[in-house]
Amino acid sequence: MKTSTNPPCKPEHDFALIVGGVGELTQHVEDALFNAGCDDATLSIQYGLLYMEFSRSAPALEDAIIGAINAVRNAVRNAGIGAEVLRVDECDLVTPSEIARRIGRTRQLIHQYMNGTRGPGGFPPPECHLTDNAPLWTWCAVSYWLVQNDLLRPEVGWNAEVVEAINNFLESERQRQRYPELVDEIARGLTIHN
Repeated sequence: MKTSTNPPCKPEHDFALIVGGVGELTQHVEDALFNAGCDDATLSIQYGLLYMEFSRSAPALEDAIIGAINAVRNAVRNAGIGAEVLRVDECDLVTPSEIARRIGRTRQLIHQYMNGTRGPGGFPPPECHLTDNAPLWTWCAVSYWLVQNDLLRPEVGWNAEVVEAINNFLESERQRQRYPELVDEIARGLTIHN
């Protein structure tokens, strides 16, 4: 029996990065990003920010996103384009309607999960309120609850965790650059002493 020597196919991961510091999509910017390894991205300017839509082959979503961020950072170092990856474009705040859309269920069922009249109970509380009648949930918390209760595929919940962790890391880096003393003070104040 002959075995294949071809490497296994890597899945495609679709995601977008929001990049600051690039106000205009010039040939220099496009070439720098392409040469740094972003040849699998479609570039556009939206609301004054560079929007990079990727379709990248990698073993896992986190590998694809981290590779793309590092490619942008290489373009900054090698070509001096002044770009900074701000976040993965994933709307983490969701309404009940958006939750229903993402999991292919009705809004009524989502409301029943929220108030505990259906499902196992313990639905996560809202993260914030736009107004008194418009609460928002974090997709990461909701997807975790859905996975824990066998209502969502585990890889969907994991991908939400990956995106949230990467976005939190990027935000933490920016805050450390802007206000290092404040970040250090908060870290010291929140450190548990034994």
